[in-house]
Amino acid sequence: MNRGSPDTLCNSSSDYLICSNCHKVLRKDKKIITSQPSSGPSAFIPEKEFDQGNDVDKLTNRLVEEYSTSGRLDNITQVMSLHPQYLESFLRTQFYMMRMDGPLPYHYRHYIAIMAAARHQCVYLINMHVDEFLNTGGSSEWLNGLEYIPQRLKNLNEINKLLAHRPWLITKEHIQKLVKTGENNWSLAELVHAVVLLAQYHALASFVFGSGINPERDPDASNGIHPVERNKFCVCDLANDNNIENTSLTSNNVEQNLDSESELEALMERMKKLQEEKEEEEASQEEMATRFEKEKKESLLVVSGAFDDDVVSMSNASRYIEDPGFGYKDFARRGEEHLPTFRAQDYSWEDHGFSLVNRLYSDIGHLLDDKFRMVYNLTYNTMATHEDVDTTMLRRALFNYVHCMFGIRYDDYDYGEVNQLLERSLKVYIKTVTCYPERATRRMYDGYWRQFKHSEKVHVNLLLMEARMQAELLYALRAITRHLT
Repeated sequence: MNRGSPDTLCNSSSDYLICSNCHKVLRKDKKIITSQPSSGPSAFIPEKEFDQGNDVDKLTNRLVEEYSTSGRLDNITQVMSLHPQYLESFLRTQFYMMRMDGPLPYHYRHYIAIMAAARHQCVYLINMHVDEFLNTGGSSEWLNGLEYIPQRLKNLNEINKLLAHRPWLITKEHIQKLVKTGENNWSLAELVHAVVLLAQYHALASFVFGSGINPERDPDASNGIHPVERNKFCVCDLANDNNIENTSLTSNNVEQNLDSESELEALMERMKKLQEEKEEEEASQEEMATRFEKEKKESLLVVSGAFDDDVVSMSNASRYIEDPGFGYKDFARRGEEHLPTFRAQDYSWEDHGFSLVNRLYSDIGHLLDDKFRMVYNLTYNTMATHEDVDTTMLRRALFNYVHCMFGIRYDDYDYGEVNQLLERSLKVYIKTVTCYPERATRRMYDGYWRQFKHSEKVHVNLLLMEARMQAELLYALRAITRHLT
């Protein structure tokens, strides 16, 4: 991802490594250095994993020809092709948003994608859409930064920022400001198109970083951007988890390999036990509410490393955003006025969001709904080496944990299952990929579900991406509904 990474490290002696990016000397025995990244589409996944046979390759190539907006098989598509059914749904939706008739002009769509990706400094997506922006007639002057773009687009800055990091703060007043009368106003249809694009690209940044997507090309390309580091922080700290005080990620590698098989068996046993308990006795509504509040508060303790707000790796992607220091803060922060939980039965995607978005931006609701359902229901009935396994409980725990971190509660879900099914290292990974994806590391990816296949971990990333997108949309669409009523 155009970030300094383990591949920038070279041996200087048997005990030390030197980072070729910042020239910092790193002791080998301080932390375990992550293995060399793959030279394929992902830095986390060996290239051989993508040799899937003629049928899958033919299907992927057909989908690229039919739906790809860039006209080429990019690295995101290659990683998603581990799940061809989902890939088709994703590409169809993406194509509709970017290329089919819709409220927004084509160059606006790509610039909004750039603005969204920039919230997470996702250079991969920015470079991709810089090219597309120019190809659809966008002015190269706009690529100099926000001060060169029309006021209408600038007005999206606030909702872009809130959607990306704290969507629960979006109110009907934000919507009213954007659609008020005047030369720079947005129609509701245009605004819904923009909101869908923002949510899609925030979530896609999570997938890019969580899957270790490698860059497509030389980051020094004329119109593209490449990361620069600031402060005294280098991404070799991230790649090696130096200065990250998280004991759940620092156990001995040999012990991890020995334990991973029993860890899998223990997870299978917990799933079986939970299913039996559910069949025997349902928890009361009061108990379910208590368990949600407990899980929400416990998510505060799941930290993504000892980071300070001002030492995050930063690229010149910041030209496309305002207030770069604004980031995710826990929904359930201690010592603050209690924010109301978003109760799914009061405003859900199925009963409310779907119809609103479909009414204002024709057919996109059907495409998004298909994508959400596809990833949520996707299963091969396997878990690592085990076959004929019902993974519904696990998929639901992953999806609902993301929504829990965004303050969204399902009354019919027992949040006690989250603690039973998601180990701490997986929770750290989920929170990082969902809330601060630019901090995701190979070590975090390798650190959970060590017996699972890479395709299963990609499925996790797809679930996290879609859960995040749906959470953002729910908050934005609820605010639009309140504006309308």
